[in-house]
Amino acid sequence: MVEFVEYIAKAIVQYPDEVRVEEKEIPKGKQLLLYVNQEDMGRVIGRGGKIANAMRTVLKAVSMKENCDIYLEIVANE
Repeated sequence: MVEFVEYIAKAIVQYPDEVRVEEKEIPKGKQLLLYVNQEDMGRVIGRGGKIANAMRTVLKAVSMKENCDIYLEIVANE
C-alpha cells in the first residue's frame, strides 16, 4: 500500500524527490501519511479532490481484502 501511494504521487508531482509515505497503526486500522511539497498539494488532491478520492477508493478496496481500515492523509512538507 505504501509503495502504491508513493508510486502514484511521484508520477503526478513536480518534486518527486520530496514525496514520502509513512504508515501508522491507529486503533481503527492503518493511517497513511503522504508528504508532498507545498506546491504539489493541488496536483495530488486534484480538481475537486478527484485524485485523492481515487487513491482512497483503491485503498478502500485493499482494506476490504485485508480486513482493516486504511486512511489516507495528505500533508505538506515544511
